[in-house]
Amino acid sequence: MHLRIYNTMTGKKEAFTARGRQVGIYVCGITPYDVTHLGHAFTYVFFDVVARYVRDQGFEVKYVQNLTDIDDDILKKASQLGKDWREVVRKNTELFFKDNRWLNNVQPDVFPRATDHIKDIINTVEKLISKGYGYERNGSVYFRIELDRDYGQLSKLPGDKMLPLANERGNNPDDPNKRNPLDFVLWQAKKPGEPSWKSPWGEGRPGWHIECTAMSTRYLGTTVDIHGGGSDLIFPHHESSIAQSECLTGKPFVRYWMHTGMVRYRGEKMSKSLGNLVFIRTLREDFKPNEVRLAILSHHYRSEWEFTDGEIETTGKRADLFKDTWSAESGTGERLDQSGHEKAFFAAMDDDFDTPRAIEVLEELAGEIKKSRGLDLSGAKAFMNRAFNILGLEMEYE
Repeated sequence: MHLRIYNTMTGKKEAFTARGRQVGIYVCGITPYDVTHLGHAFTYVFFDVVARYVRDQGFEVKYVQNLTDIDDDILKKASQLGKDWREVVRKNTELFFKDNRWLNNVQPDVFPRATDHIKDIINTVEKLISKGYGYERNGSVYFRIELDRDYGQLSKLPGDKMLPLANERGNNPDDPNKRNPLDFVLWQAKKPGEPSWKSPWGEGRPGWHIECTAMSTRYLGTTVDIHGGGSDLIFPHHESSIAQSECLTGKPFVRYWMHTGMVRYRGEKMSKSLGNLVFIRTLREDFKPNEVRLAILSHHYRSEWEFTDGEIETTGKRADLFKDTWSAESGTGERLDQSGHEKAFFAAMDDDFDTPRAIEVLEELAGEIKKSRGLDLSGAKAFMNRAFNILGLEMEYE
């Protein structure tokens, strides 16, 4: 395997090496207080391709994608709707599954919910306290940032930039129980009217970051091969996950960090707060899965890109060309040589999953197949089938 991955931690492309026949992949899943939008799809379609490609290369993959099913945003949304928080989670998770099936994403091997792993989370917090990295105040438990000298190693943020960004992303610097405004919550004491679980520190619920440490460790061990998510998770979520995990185990938490770029729409980052979301359920009404998937994979995963209303119509032409490929009649003449395209496709995928280039290669081969007359297309079609499986595209016929 000649795969090279851009590692967010080192800021450069590195040769991927496996530790055995199994490769562990952990991707941060959704917080289901709303339905799936194109920004979500960009991340989950890409990591679906990562898992597919590593499997294609002969490895066994254990793909874990979590669900943060208890969170401030969920409780806030439930209150706004006048519904039980569990109903909000159930409905939006169901819609997320439906959208992912439509996008042709393979179901992760493990899809753990935070609320199903309260015992694991509590055990993890207890260990951090026993090692001196956590402290309890009035029923809440916090991580002591000052004890981790490497905090900031992933995000590369200077100290004065951390707190403002953390505050934008859920941190409460005015919490009177904290020793340091940047100390993050491992266990949050129950507030009136909130759901809670019993713990050694009283009733409460998990903090955001600790969920991923507890669940990734449970299913993938102390060190994860590939850990990913959107680039907005680099700080504070992934930075804090590294801190608590490595202080807990004394071992590297992740070997390769991968992050997808942000998707913009109408000049702004696509986000719930701005209300400029393009929902998958809306795209499903007008387009086919291949068209949307091709639109997503036509952008490199690390790029920040602007979605335009006419973009999927453009990729629809590619989808039609690929459809013509499957309909082309194979003759008995000389075999169409696809070896150059095959080599170029895998070279693109090995170069940090360059799906835009890989799709261009397939488009070039599809064009040759379409104009062929009487040639034996069996080898070319077999390769196209393998490539489609890697990219998660469906074979379509006229």
